[in-house]
Amino acid sequence: MDNLESLVITRRLRVPIDALHEATSDWGETAARQLDAALLSVGFTCSADLLERLSRLPGGDVIDLGVRVLSAVRELVGDHVQHNVYFADFPRNVPDTLEFWAGLLRETLLDPVAADRVQGPALNLLDLPGYGRYGHTHADLLAVHAELVPLAGDRVTVLELGGSLEAEARELYFSLAGSEAPLAAEDLVALRALASFHASSGAAHPERVPVRENRAVLNEVRLAAGLPLLVDTVTDVLRLACGLSGGDVTLAVPTKFRSFRRAERRALLRALDSVATQAGLGDVARHRERWKRLGERLHPHEHPAFPRAARVFEVARGDLRVEGPGSRVEAALAAGRTVEAVGLLERSPGALLRRLDHLLRTGPDERVVLEAAERAVTGASGRVLLSLREHLQNRLAPAAGRVFVNRQARAWTAPDVRPPLAREVLTRVLAVLDAEIVRRLPDPGRLIVDPDMLDVALPLSAKAVSPGFGMLPRGSLSAVDGELLRFFVHWREAGQRTDYDLSALMLDAFYGSPEHISWTNLANGFAQYSGDLVEAPAPHGASEFVNIRLADATHPIVIPQVNVFCGERFNEAAEAFFGYMTRDAEQEGMPFEPRTVRMKSDLRGSGQIALPLVFLRGDDDRWRVKWLHLYLQGYPRFNQVETNRLTTSLLVRSIVERDYLRVRHLVELWRAKESSEEHVTYLGFDASAAPPGARVLTPATLHEVIPA
Repeated sequence: MDNLESLVITRRLRVPIDALHEATSDWGETAARQLDAALLSVGFTCSADLLERLSRLPGGDVIDLGVRVLSAVRELVGDHVQHNVYFADFPRNVPDTLEFWAGLLRETLLDPVAADRVQGPALNLLDLPGYGRYGHTHADLLAVHAELVPLAGDRVTVLELGGSLEAEARELYFSLAGSEAPLAAEDLVALRALASFHASSGAAHPERVPVRENRAVLNEVRLAAGLPLLVDTVTDVLRLACGLSGGDVTLAVPTKFRSFRRAERRALLRALDSVATQAGLGDVARHRERWKRLGERLHPHEHPAFPRAARVFEVARGDLRVEGPGSRVEAALAAGRTVEAVGLLERSPGALLRRLDHLLRTGPDERVVLEAAERAVTGASGRVLLSLREHLQNRLAPAAGRVFVNRQARAWTAPDVRPPLAREVLTRVLAVLDAEIVRRLPDPGRLIVDPDMLDVALPLSAKAVSPGFGMLPRGSLSAVDGELLRFFVHWREAGQRTDYDLSALMLDAFYGSPEHISWTNLANGFAQYSGDLVEAPAPHGASEFVNIRLADATHPIVIPQVNVFCGERFNEAAEAFFGYMTRDAEQEGMPFEPRTVRMKSDLRGSGQIALPLVFLRGDDDRWRVKWLHLYLQGYPRFNQVETNRLTTSLLVRSIVERDYLRVRHLVELWRAKESSEEHVTYLGFDASAAPPGARVLTPATLHEVIPA
């Protein structure tokens, strides 16, 4: 229950309160105000409704709830750990790099014991006494730094009053389950917990689950509860078998299937038998090896009542040959028979639209392709329409390069060698897509939009976005307010010595003239590095910071990155997260101050180099942040900002110059459906600013705006 409560608090910024008995004294009001004061110290506050409801509870209940709420929001912004730094005075008195290394080497050579350890043809920096490890405690750090000066610009995030835990969990459950966009791995874990909680109450489950990974998670719960499974393809059954085995329902990585109970085998084979049509068998070849392994666990020969299910495994073993629709399409395109390929693809409108660019470039039958696309838009999902819209609007102008991102957020670039598409063709298709999107959007009533939301990218996929605080989809733009920018990384190793290096690559407006801040260059005229740490043992781990005075920055592009120098990858460490803060120049405070945190999120990609976001100075001299959520493969060890400079600049340029589909475009379409009805739709960052009774869409619930 506590985990679900924390989930609601951190995902929706709402505090669920059940109908507890009323207080008989003013102790509840006193406890409520104490909680609000404690929350303000980490940049949160109770809404008026929440504070009033808390004040009517018994004081002991308020204290118990407050402990849980405070714990949840502190972890949300990264304040649940002790953030120490190598240079205790940071950002003041950061030494010159050469002087720092010369001083360490001098101290080593003057110490006979230490000097013996560094003898040899090469010098290992880790052998220098004290290097890369804290030389002071967190209490010592507290003594060095003055208290934070509170300013009006500090972040204050409002926590709203929620309903009962059951009601809040149900709302979050149905929102995630009904998402039209794929969810992040953490959201799938949350969805599984919510579905299990919901099943225990006997309440109804959502019947429409458009994303197949989400459907697999729900099918695990439905199978355990004896409910009918939601399957319409053979791959749905494969995903479910992976989930039941504790594996990956996205099928991105192989799963070792466990032994299934007889009842589970029958349920899986029954579901498989119901969808293993001749057309459905064409999908088996895509995951042939997985099907072979699954067949060894399901023993289909023991269940003659499911003959069509047995055929799936015959296709996987190659005993039965079935030509899938994809292979027939490829054969037609290879032979130059575009019209035939279009005819085959029309049976699957989404597949046709996903290949529209390719079809328009493969032959002289442009009219046939366009007419087929116009027919297909009514049968494709809203996410496919929006994704195609974004793709085609980027074909209107030549791109610096194409960027590719896989399911693990690993990214790479390639030159764009595609021939251009005619502008009149693009204009025609874009108009058709917009008209269909408008048709599907619900009536918003009166639409109220926070201007800061207009540059938020639509969440067409959340797989690469690890949930956290202040997170936005890849391609979103948001303002950076404050004179000092400070980003940070914290990590704690799970089993082996792990060294992460926080760095900043700085580029000019043409993505050249590189300069960097890292352990090899501790400071320049406007930026300082908090010092290199080479291990992060439990219980406190390690933290590194980079501080930048934005007004003095000589480069308009600043790219934070986290390099795995050695040890565990991000998804192997016990804990790893990145974030950034902003402050005014006159503010003092510790290196980490929770009320100045603007963004914080876990690092979990499989690459060795994390590129969370990029800071950009515009022609108006204002700074903005663009969200990347990318990882580079890097090297197995010893990654440094200097060695990935070219790859990073090419990749970031491709993202920065790409025209992402943003809330602005959707609002322009939605305005056409505004009515004078009494209901209101509010899009904004702050739910507390919405009128009473309005439908509220914040970044956390923006996926709900994607039409079905």
